[in-house]
Parts: sequence; C-alpha cells; structure tokens
Amino acid sequence: MKVGVLSLQGDFEAHGAALERAGAEPVYVREAAQLDDVAGLVIPGGESTTMLKLMEYENLMEPIREFGRGKPMFGTCAGAILMASQVSNPVQDALGLMDLSVERNAYGRQVDSRVVRIDPEAEFTNQTAPGPLEAVFIRAPIIRSLSPEAKVLARYNGDPVLVEEGRHLVATFHPELTEDSRVHRYFLEKL
Repeated sequence: MKVGVLSLQGDFEAHGAALERAGAEPVYVREAAQLDDVAGLVIPGGESTTMLKLMEYENLMEPIREFGRGKPMFGTCAGAILMASQVSNPVQDALGLMDLSVERNAYGRQVDSRVVRIDPEAEFTNQTAPGPLEAVFIRAPIIRSLSPEAKVLARYNGDPVLVEEGRHLVATFHPELTEDSRVHRYFLEKL
C-alpha cells in the first residue's frame, strides 16, 4: 500500500520509516500529481508557517485540500495545525479538513519540549495493542476545541493529543520519533 508523506519541510523521512515499519510504502510527495498514486497522506511536523508558504508556492494547497475531502490524512504537530479549521497564536490559514481549533506552540518554546508516556483510550488500544504510548512533544500545539464528531484517542494533562474525525487523524506529538508504530498502523486501517 502506498502512502504519501508531504516532503516540503519537517521530519518527513522519519514518517517514511515509521510507515515502512507499519507495513506501507512511503511516497515522498512534492508535487500535486503524486497524490494520484497514494491511498492516504501524512503531513509531518516541522514549522507550520514555513510549510504553509511552501504549499502555496508549490500550488499544493487546493490539491491537498481536495485530496483530504475524499481520502484519509494524518497530521502530526505542524501537520495537525495545518489540518485544523482554526489556528491561533498567531492566527494563520489552514486546510480546514478537521473541525478543530488549535493553538500553536501552546506547551512552550523548544526548551519546554518533552517526552512523556500517555495512556490511550480503549478504542485505540482495542484496534492496536494495549499499553502506554511514548509521546514526543516539540513546540507542540494544543487542541483547544473540537467537533462533537471527533473522537479523542489519547490525552495529556487533560488535553486531547490524538484525535480522529471521520477518515482523518491528528497527533499533537511526534509518534514517528519512537519505535512504536501503533499510531501509524491505526492510520493505515483508515485506508
């Protein structure tokens, strides 16, 4: 199964390796035509403002938005920001593929980055495997509000950090920076 990884900026190679561990073939997407060959798309972490500018420069905003209307997408950290409908701190444009309000860098600066263990909800572990997830937070956003249709799959300090809505999935942490491939396998089940 071929899964696209937006490869303009950020940790796209780590997502490629995580997808391979989960049983998929990564396709490093840099052009809109490549979206025709993939069953889903990962938007990696990185710097959301830079990624947004590069997506606009490469004329990828509307093709990715259109892709997300019909196929599953998974955004981590900056990717979660870009998939949201509202972004604050500061306000910026986004793809609007999930009915989420996201605050950028809400856990603090780079020095405030952390690795924690979180206990996912039963719905997640029933489809993957039991046990806590290692969550790497790097200048991470916080999901401030979400639609009633969204399902929270994991929380950290009471805040949703792994959320699905319909065919889409977002994580405010970086599952690709661990050896645990359960989050990527969960996404592949949506394809």
